[in-house]
Amino acid sequence: MERLSLASSRVPFKFKLALVWLAITAALAWLFLAAGFDLEWIRDNAKFVAGGIVWTVLLSIGAIVLACIMALLGSLGRLSKNPIFYGLSGFYTSFFRGTPLIVQLFLISLALPQIGIGLDNPELTKILTLTTVQAGILGLGLNYGGYMTEIFRAGIQSVSGGQHEAAEALGMGYTLRMRRVILPQAIRVIIPPTGNEFIAMIKDTALVGLLGVTVADAEVFRRAQLVGKADFKMLEALLLAAAIYWALTGILTFFQARLERRLGKGYDRSVPVDRKNRWFGGGGGTQPGVDMTVKSSVGRPHGQGGAGT
Repeated sequence: MERLSLASSRVPFKFKLALVWLAITAALAWLFLAAGFDLEWIRDNAKFVAGGIVWTVLLSIGAIVLACIMALLGSLGRLSKNPIFYGLSGFYTSFFRGTPLIVQLFLISLALPQIGIGLDNPELTKILTLTTVQAGILGLGLNYGGYMTEIFRAGIQSVSGGQHEAAEALGMGYTLRMRRVILPQAIRVIIPPTGNEFIAMIKDTALVGLLGVTVADAEVFRRAQLVGKADFKMLEALLLAAAIYWALTGILTFFQARLERRLGKGYDRSVPVDRKNRWFGGGGGTQPGVDMTVKSSVGRPHGQGGAGT
């Protein structure tokens, strides 16, 4: 047993990880073949189902833009000492975090037109009658904005009070102070969890299909539902949709990781180290020809507070 453990320790971890993934893939492939999945049907309909990626991404982009706007306004309201702004932001976050997303989508899609009908105002009824895509963007954006409000609030509060005081000392008003000093520093804390919310939103767009859409405007899940029911191949259709969502998630996770590394470049400084002179009794620079570095534990420039990502 010890010999096996010793031999295993010599094998690179990435190689062992690749073997694990290869074994899982082989097991799933055997399961698909043994269960009699119609792989030919999957190949024939993959292009049609994948065509919904365009609407899935458009819904997500529109909703995340709205969510960021609402989150910024909500976070400023939560930090405000004005009772009106504080009360409005508190009601907004409480409602959209306290009710299910699917209920909110149906309220926006079905209940809004009834307001115009109840007020006997045809013009208002026409304005409040939204398409499925519009209702989906509005519902997802408002729902995720309620959750992201706390992310934005935490990011703003992560900036040290000294930054606010310094900006005030320079004569900056509230708007200029937030735009030029506070928000640029808070964005480093806000970006990672916001990226996670966007990835989750990609998957939640599947709920929009429940509102009823035309085939041309259908996203991935709705298209898989339509062809699966038509050919009595629901299992194959859902597996195809799951694979597409999984691929989208993997791509977005990759780019999010790159963005986080880029944002963290100015905060993970490399400090030269001289192993022959470790500051025993005095300082000393690096010696010629020595090229060794260590990551500094100081994660931000002098004078800046805030939580790390």
